[in-house]
Amino acid sequence: MKKLAIAVCAMLAISATQAQTLDELKAEKAAKKDSIAAIQGRVDALQGQIDKFPGWKKGMFGTIGANFSGANNWYNQGTPNNSAGNVGITLNGFANLDKDKFFWRNSLNVNLQWVKIDNKDIDTDDDSFNGTTDVFNITSLYGYKLSKKFAISALGEYRTSVINNFNNPGYLDIGVGATWTPIENMVVVIHPLNYNFVFADEDSVFESSAGAKIVVDYTRQLGAVSFKTNFSTFQSYKSSDFSNWTWINSFGYTLWNGIGIGFEFGLRNNKQEELANALGQDPAITPTPTFDNIDVKTQSYYLIGLNYSF
Repeated sequence: MKKLAIAVCAMLAISATQAQTLDELKAEKAAKKDSIAAIQGRVDALQGQIDKFPGWKKGMFGTIGANFSGANNWYNQGTPNNSAGNVGITLNGFANLDKDKFFWRNSLNVNLQWVKIDNKDIDTDDDSFNGTTDVFNITSLYGYKLSKKFAISALGEYRTSVINNFNNPGYLDIGVGATWTPIENMVVVIHPLNYNFVFADEDSVFESSAGAKIVVDYTRQLGAVSFKTNFSTFQSYKSSDFSNWTWINSFGYTLWNGIGIGFEFGLRNNKQEELANALGQDPAITPTPTFDNIDVKTQSYYLIGLNYSF
């Protein structure tokens, strides 16, 4: 009995020691986490001070989304033997120069997606990857500062697709006006003197015109989070039929070594593109589509996938 009591006491002592050691380790871990958070806070503060210095600021982040599937003799679906795939990539980059008297801001947005579905039971179907979402947008904004928040500015913006219909249509906006920077990382461009050049094979639908250009852009990279929203609109002085707007939003969250998750979606309204699409449909729509009777729908796209920040 005495030996049993000694053994029980020894076991209790070991358990107490282990419990004490575990508590000590947890406390040490919590202290180290606090230390890491404090160090990261100081690093972020220093980076914020560095970012305030004039000079080139460059950055880039993108998203890759992909999925592949296949089936053999899977009879519950209408196409029992098939292979399918979807691949998409987005790229957002910027290069901004900020001086005491002027600034020069440049940005790039690319979103390309391909999809394929191959019915293995049909030899004549298309088994290649075909472009779906197709966005290419590059802008360059120069401004001479009148004050800390206002500047006289000139803007060039080019938008098109690159996979199937490069420069058909393509849009080039060139104009002058004013730029307002109400808060850090936000730019509001208002150019009442702007000309919208439209390049397209279908001259009866697409037409260039003068108008007002408005752009609102907010780009932010804060720690592991990268975010960009850009709204661009052209309001034609000739006719509202030639006006258009595009709104693109991109988000990236880095989890490990620059790799994370990303999401992008875009919206667009363009009456000229709506009419060109309606006229090109087969069979033809009746009555014949015109600017007066066309139903303009909001265009949209999205992409979710892995994200990589450069």
